[in-house]
Amino acid sequence: MRFSDLDQRGILALAISLEEEHGRIYSDYAAGLAADYPASAKIFRELGEEENEHRRWLIDLFRRKFGDHIPLIRRQDVAGFVRHDPIWMIRPLGIDKVRRQAEQIERETRNFYQSALARASDAEIRKLLGDLIAAEDNHIGIAQEIAALELTDAEREREDQASRRSFVLQYVQPGLTGLIDGSISTLAPIFAAAFATHNTWQTFLVGLAASVGAGISMAFAEALSDDGQISGRGNPWLRGSVTGVMTALGGLGHTLPYLIPDFWTATTIAVCVVFVELWIIAGIRSRFSETRFLRASFEVVVGGLIVFAVGILIGSA
Repeated sequence: MRFSDLDQRGILALAISLEEEHGRIYSDYAAGLAADYPASAKIFRELGEEENEHRRWLIDLFRRKFGDHIPLIRRQDVAGFVRHDPIWMIRPLGIDKVRRQAEQIERETRNFYQSALARASDAEIRKLLGDLIAAEDNHIGIAQEIAALELTDAEREREDQASRRSFVLQYVQPGLTGLIDGSISTLAPIFAAAFATHNTWQTFLVGLAASVGAGISMAFAEALSDDGQISGRGNPWLRGSVTGVMTALGGLGHTLPYLIPDFWTATTIAVCVVFVELWIIAGIRSRFSETRFLRASFEVVVGGLIVFAVGILIGSA
């Protein structure tokens, strides 16, 4: 149905449903954040309690105006409401995404109350809607005030560290694993094919098959290795997708030059791309794995050069 189809009874019923839903969402936020972000979890517990208080105001007014039966009207029953992804069901929760979604929920609810106020004629209903608009306006301010009181510099640093750890576990590590595998494991077959055939098109096909095949294999291997619930590494299929894509990209980087018809030009460019890939991998390892850059460079570049040399020797045999 459309919002314009709702009478004052329907508007109050929808408002009750929204406040109940938001109270539950904030409660779930608090539960999901409690382990890694205790201060922010307290913020959402207090916001959830306030939403429940709003629900009680609305129910009391509805009963006085329309009786005890409250029709079930939910956001999905009314056109114009935004569908919010259920991120509160995902573990571990990302604190920044939670805060952004909470702000979207509050802004949307405020807009709903403003539209409802424009259509309400009953004085008591109008007064309550006005109070709720003021309350929604204050929610973000309340959250910031609580944050200022609750989140000390040490706690903010702890939250930042937890957020960084979550990002590294869910995206950086799987991506780096895929990039290393794709960049290094495909060196031998690609350059073996290149020096065995001196045919750039056939070399490109070998590299394409090796890159895509390795990407698919690594995606399934990562997704099936760990469900993420105990390790905190997040959704396994998301990790698998990251690993698979980065594996394929790692191999395609030094495969694409073989679209150039001239063999030596293509090979020279491919070798340059290999060195760039290996230095990028070393930089990422140094940045996120707390490994000294020289050590990371030695481990990655030396390993890559060994595989590279093996490919050339086999292809030239």
